[in-house]
Amino acid sequence: MSPSLKAVYRPFGLLASVLAGALSGAVFKQVWKRVADEDDAPGALQSEYGMREVVLAAAVQGALFGATKAVIDRAGARGFTKLTGNWPGD
Repeated sequence: MSPSLKAVYRPFGLLASVLAGALSGAVFKQVWKRVADEDDAPGALQSEYGMREVVLAAAVQGALFGATKAVIDRAGARGFTKLTGNWPGD
């Protein structure tokens, strides 16, 4: 792929990352509400939660973010390929 096409894709990739972060945060919040019956997940510096709860919440949040980002990045790459005929990672 030409350097100019890579430059064109870069803003789309950045936007996709921001969208993935926002979407995964919203999904995690809903999952946590249903699983833990609490509005907010425990933070690392909140003393009222044990280590297991804090690490579990972080692991679930990380997994959801990774999966959401992969789905959005892949969809963006496919759309870019349909428009330009070039895969952005090549």
